Amino acid sequence: MSASRITKSPGFLTSFVLTAAAVAVPLHADVAIARGGRAEARILVAADASETERFAASELALFLHLVTGGDFAVATEAGGLAGSRLFVGAGAVRAADPSFPTDLAAEEFAVTAKGSDLLLAGGSPRGTLYAVYSFLEDVVGCRWWTRTASTIPSKPNLRLAGFSFRSKPAFEYREPFWYEAFDPVWAARNKANGIQAGGGDREGGRQVYEGFVHTFYVLIPPEKYFAQHPEWFSEIKGQRTTEHAQLCLTNEEMRRELTENLRRLLRKNPKATIASVSQNDCQGFCTCPACRAVDAEEGGPAGSLLRFVNTVAADLEAEFPNVAIDTLAYQYSRKPPRLVRPRPNVIVRLCSIECSFARPLDDPHNKAFFDDLRGWAAIAGRLYIWDYTTNFSHYVQPHPNYPVLAPNLRLFAANSVRGVFEQGAYQSWGSEMAELRSWTLAKLLWNPGLDPARLRREFLEGYYGRAAGNVEDYLSLMEKAVAHAGDALGCYSPTEAKFLSLDVLRRGWDILEAAEHKARLDEYRRRVRIARLPVAYVILSRWDDLRKQAGSSEAAWLWGSDRAALLTWFLESARKEGLTKISEWQDFEDWAAKGGKRK
Repeated sequence: MSASRITKSPGFLTSFVLTAAAVAVPLHADVAIARGGRAEARILVAADASETERFAASELALFLHLVTGGDFAVATEAGGLAGSRLFVGAGAVRAADPSFPTDLAAEEFAVTAKGSDLLLAGGSPRGTLYAVYSFLEDVVGCRWWTRTASTIPSKPNLRLAGFSFRSKPAFEYREPFWYEAFDPVWAARNKANGIQAGGGDREGGRQVYEGFVHTFYVLIPPEKYFAQHPEWFSEIKGQRTTEHAQLCLTNEEMRRELTENLRRLLRKNPKATIASVSQNDCQGFCTCPACRAVDAEEGGPAGSLLRFVNTVAADLEAEFPNVAIDTLAYQYSRKPPRLVRPRPNVIVRLCSIECSFARPLDDPHNKAFFDDLRGWAAIAGRLYIWDYTTNFSHYVQPHPNYPVLAPNLRLFAANSVRGVFEQGAYQSWGSEMAELRSWTLAKLLWNPGLDPARLRREFLEGYYGRAAGNVEDYLSLMEKAVAHAGDALGCYSPTEAKFLSLDVLRRGWDILEAAEHKARLDEYRRRVRIARLPVAYVILSRWDDLRKQAGSSEAAWLWGSDRAALLTWFLESARKEGLTKISEWQDFEDWAAKGGKRK
């Protein structure tokens, strides 16, 4: 039997669900953590522990308190007291057990229950923090679904038998780029380390870029340089221009100026480990005779781009040996070059924007991208991926790409990819299934080998409670619909996509309406109501057409005769959730002011 309640704790979690332990812990276990709701163990850190190690220890104390009811002190000395000791951090662990692994990589960690002690440590800066969170997840049973929702087991008697495990990430850079994932503590608890889905200093920091993407005009601003140096910019149809254009990458004078501009920026940003030298977000690459000659030799515009970036990287390497130069393989530069190879201090980020996200990226429908992935994997020492997991045109619309998330990440890992940026709805709360995607992507970015069906079931049960089965039925309905319809499901899919038929929308609405009735707690009902917004969004967007279809087919119409009533319900629900963007380009309130219509 399980008992659950919603608890609020200011400054920690807005709400979390407490559930009774499902499996009894053997009474003969070695590590005694709590008995009868009283702490039996002490948490120890080294006197010179880092800020992150101390934060890890405080997190361990906090969650053990929530799980057991006991109060766990954090100290630097054992103090001669009896009982189990929970050593946190490399200094404390190695003082207690010199045989503990010393070869842990930057984010790798090890957790060992040895005798009556528990040892948790990892490579700097975040490894020890990940050791603590993995122990709390995999051994104790904690889960952090969102920044405000967690499942915390209730185990007033917590004793553990001897065990040991060690783990390291599949990717060095892990970015579930969803607004839901940007909370630094949530990101740390779920092992994301990106520029936004990453932590502050106490959480071990995050990836720090100087510039992030599309930086050509940041480094060579047209308003500063074009009047005197038009030759530094793209030649298109015989004319130098800055409109929907790039830089002239064979111009040595421009390259020297760009390098010095970047050098000054890096000196002001000492924490940066990556600097972006990347094309603008448009076509317009240079077609002057010199650039054309390089690109002809290399088989495409990636040739002049990579030669340019390599030279910038070489010029900066002596002063900034720990900074990699990042560039894009994007749209016109996606195809790898024939001859030039990225320098060791160059990161190439391959972008999948043209792909069908209804199918895995190694599906024949995505052959061009897959060929480019294999081509870059063969020549790039640090290959990153920029992948797309939302619909930029309609953040709230159903976007059933869930079945491809795990296969794609496994594909990246198998092709020597070292970092993945999973771009989602990054501007607002309330986007379609943002919570599920953020959590699932974080888990798979650490370990793509995890079972996605088990992850989804686990999340739905933890986040939706008794309504989990209905939400699973809804997700399956949408997945089957897009597979049957054959939609490409790109990142700009329209509301008129074939899979969004009146029949599918009706069935989805019925399923989620039943889910809302089944959810016993108000918090679960709120979460299901947000899950219903995507269906309502499509109905509002296509009201007249769908009403006409219903009338001609005699299909039941579930949304009343007044569109304004459904819009009012949608607006009230969305505002409660804090929705501020309806698409990448349109504010929610602008959409609302237009009566629920696009610009």
